[in-house]
Amino acid sequence: MEKIQYPHIRLTDILRAFWNGARRYKLRLAILIGSVSAVGVVEIIVPLLYKRFFDVIIAATDKVQTAQVLTEIIVYILGLNLLIWLFYRIATFADNRFLTSVTAILRQNAFDYLIHHSFSFFNNNFTGSLVQRVNRFARAFDRLADKVIWQVIPLFLKIVGVGVVLYLYKPAIALIMLCWALLFLLFNYLVSIWKLKYDIRVSEADSKTTGVLADTITNHTTVQLFTGTVYESRNFRKVTEHQARTHKLSLDISSFVEAGQAFLIFLIEFFVFYVTIGAWQAGTATIGFFVLMQAYILGLTHRLWEFSRVVRDLYESYADAKEMVEIMRLPYEIQDIPAAKQLDVKNGKIEFKNVSFGFHKTREVLHDFSITIAPGEKIALVGPSGAGKSTIIKLLLRAHELTKGHILIDGEDIRSVTLESLRQSIGLVPQDTLLFHRTLKENIRYGRVEAVDEEILQAAILSHSDEFIKELPLGIETYVGERGIKLSGGERQRVSIARAILKNPPILVLDEATSSLDSHSEMLIQDALDMLMRGKTVIVIAHRLSTIRKMDRIVVIEKGRVVETGTHDELLAKGTGLYRRLWTLQAGGFIQDGAQMENISETTEPLLANEDGGVSADEKNANALKGHSAP
Repeated sequence: MEKIQYPHIRLTDILRAFWNGARRYKLRLAILIGSVSAVGVVEIIVPLLYKRFFDVIIAATDKVQTAQVLTEIIVYILGLNLLIWLFYRIATFADNRFLTSVTAILRQNAFDYLIHHSFSFFNNNFTGSLVQRVNRFARAFDRLADKVIWQVIPLFLKIVGVGVVLYLYKPAIALIMLCWALLFLLFNYLVSIWKLKYDIRVSEADSKTTGVLADTITNHTTVQLFTGTVYESRNFRKVTEHQARTHKLSLDISSFVEAGQAFLIFLIEFFVFYVTIGAWQAGTATIGFFVLMQAYILGLTHRLWEFSRVVRDLYESYADAKEMVEIMRLPYEIQDIPAAKQLDVKNGKIEFKNVSFGFHKTREVLHDFSITIAPGEKIALVGPSGAGKSTIIKLLLRAHELTKGHILIDGEDIRSVTLESLRQSIGLVPQDTLLFHRTLKENIRYGRVEAVDEEILQAAILSHSDEFIKELPLGIETYVGERGIKLSGGERQRVSIARAILKNPPILVLDEATSSLDSHSEMLIQDALDMLMRGKTVIVIAHRLSTIRKMDRIVVIEKGRVVETGTHDELLAKGTGLYRRLWTLQAGGFIQDGAQMENISETTEPLLANEDGGVSADEKNANALKGHSAP
């Protein structure tokens, strides 16, 4: 797994990504902010009425008149609290609609960008980690918006409002409160910047733990078959212990921050009341002013105390969103050039011209590889493991960019056409078929999403998928499980063939399309494949040599170069050659017995392995003779 170099992400990059999802709901956002601001303003006014209430009681001489005034004050307080309730309800409903809509859009934006990344990008990332990044990105906005709207805006209004009111009464106290609030905010800012790197480490550790967990669960069969439960448990314990240490350090820092905030709140209580008592002794402050100060201090310290969590959540949101924004700012490795045109395949001629490619600078897979496939020609690619057969197909599909050379389809360089039109023109039946956790109908329809039910059923019949579908309780509406785990290898292969039949592309690639089938099933499907290949340009990647006798031409590849080419009979007619050795090894498509196998030269043994180093062709044939597919 190669390490991906992600771009440097700033806070403005994250805010821009969030705004891309939020800007279409500007009206809802305006209503939300307006309602929250109205609540904040009214909350500044209410303590003034309480001040008035207690000042009236202290100065009362006529109880009847005083009671009338107090009643009026209470009515005003009730009215203002009713306004707070009303604006709060409006803000809550606006918040529900705004956040749910925007988080859905952000999740979709993240998915849409992620899904267009290259094959190598996904090969170099844990599936679980990518899923976690998408989900945390949307949740980060939810948390950020919630804190800014419900905490930061009210805090700003509270500081400004309290400062203005106190300045009108006691400028000295207003100055003390303002300086203290700024000190509190500065303290939070500095420690939060310091803590940010630890929050990022927590997010990275969380992603790694999720990735290891998902990877192990995905490969649970391998773990059990190789008795790897103890090893995997030990490996998972390492990452969870690292995650726990990282999280513990982050929590310890948070506790330190809260201790500092508590000390600052104690200081403001002491200084403000010390100054206020002096003003009361001098006759310039009333009991009502004490009540006003206490209400303001309680309200302000509550907001500022919550601000510590706000800052922490803001930076945690930054850390969570940063991982996804990195991906969204990472340029696509494979993408359409400007003004790329649609590929319209009329003939299906394919040309590889001096193609070179390597996954690493020191590991060249293909070197000056050149072949021309005529329109409607059916060729087979044969060669040992690592010869470059699968790489040729990946390059044809533009899964990777060429190091050198050109690939042309009907004279068009595949780099000059859109990826979508290129891949729509090529049908692939892979050796290992993975299905969606959806119904059989949906999986077959993936070949052509606009296909009607009758076409899907016809494709199932032609691929002989209907034979096992009829045995299922829900038939074609049966869910196949994650990656198609509820189906056998042969059944998944037939679904893949049904997809290709439904797609009906002008160019067809069969990567050992019958590798997971027993002899009986292979015989049934061969007719469907013959019909599917009719009138198309076909490339067959062959490991089982008995499946390629009908090909127009066989191309034998070794170490990224063409070493032989010709028909089956022409290649066998040669006295020596790689293809003849392979064919002799399999004795006309059937497995030699053990004594004969022992006499085969060591130099030919690797030639039977498939491109991915999986089950060899002789093992597959042996299993086929037993009446079941190779694992």
